Amino acid sequence: MNIVNSSKKLINIAKSGNEALKAFITPMANIFSRVFLVTVFISAMILFVSCVGGGGVATNETPTRGSIRIIADDSFRPLVETEVNTFTGLYTNAHIDVIYKPEVDVINDFMHDSAKVIVSGRKLNEDQIQYLRDSLIVARTITFAYDALALITNRENKDSLLKYETVRDIFLGKITHWREINPRSERGPVRVIFDNTKSGNIRYFKELFEIKENLPSNFFALNTNAEVIDFVSTNADAIGIISVNWISDKDDSLSMSFVKKVNVIAVSHKYIDDGSYYRPHQGFIYDKSYPFVREIYLISRETFLGLGSGFIQWATAEQGQRIVLKSGLVPATMPIRIVQIKTE
Repeated sequence: MNIVNSSKKLINIAKSGNEALKAFITPMANIFSRVFLVTVFISAMILFVSCVGGGGVATNETPTRGSIRIIADDSFRPLVETEVNTFTGLYTNAHIDVIYKPEVDVINDFMHDSAKVIVSGRKLNEDQIQYLRDSLIVARTITFAYDALALITNRENKDSLLKYETVRDIFLGKITHWREINPRSERGPVRVIFDNTKSGNIRYFKELFEIKENLPSNFFALNTNAEVIDFVSTNADAIGIISVNWISDKDDSLSMSFVKKVNVIAVSHKYIDDGSYYRPHQGFIYDKSYPFVREIYLISRETFLGLGSGFIQWATAEQGQRIVLKSGLVPATMPIRIVQIKTE
């Protein structure tokens, strides 16, 4: 019996004053009551999902207002802090809490939805992308800047030029003593210091030099890039691995204080052996004359135009890219002009 026929029958019974009216109305009232309750429940669930679901419509968040968490690779802390502080200074209703972790933890937290936006030195792999798609999440990745891995030594160590092949052999364990690099060196065994076993810094070199097994026994992990700088500054036999953005901003007092503590090694070109050596300066990062260059990515799983999307749009537009340029790195989304200055 459909609703129209039921209604007609109800009207006819009411007109006739039949005693069957009560018998008919009672079950029909129960049916309509159940339908009403189900409708209310479904509407409430739709409203709940739209408000708090994975990236649904956030009524109190816009590209320049709201509160979000960003998880960033600790290697990029100086750059990310400057970007976030500038953005939130311009948009005072935007609150961004940044948590810094090693690369492995950054990616894992992103996959577990601990943050809608991350800053990482590597992209998601195909399995991770597919996992998110199966959850109806599309991860969007944009290259934000070009960074370099700097090799640093103690100020007392005068061996500041290394061939690309020498660096490779150190990572492969074929060179373990400073005299194998320079027969006149007064240093003993080489100690290679990096920030963290889960770091993107060491992962970069392991992939570059195709290291499948454990690192050589003369490799040692600390916790942060800052700790690596401090260790190398007090140990003459050490080579440190850091992201260059810790020492590249000439207007930042902390960055310049780090530079004064260590030497930055110049490395030969990967393919051209013409006697030239390159430090991780902006121009050599841009044209990749310096061999250890990598990309910095902003990755978002946000499914509406919220504060995360607004920050990414700003950071990859002119203002955000000027900060990249000022920091000593290379912008990825705006053209730059390299000027060569000749000295007599």
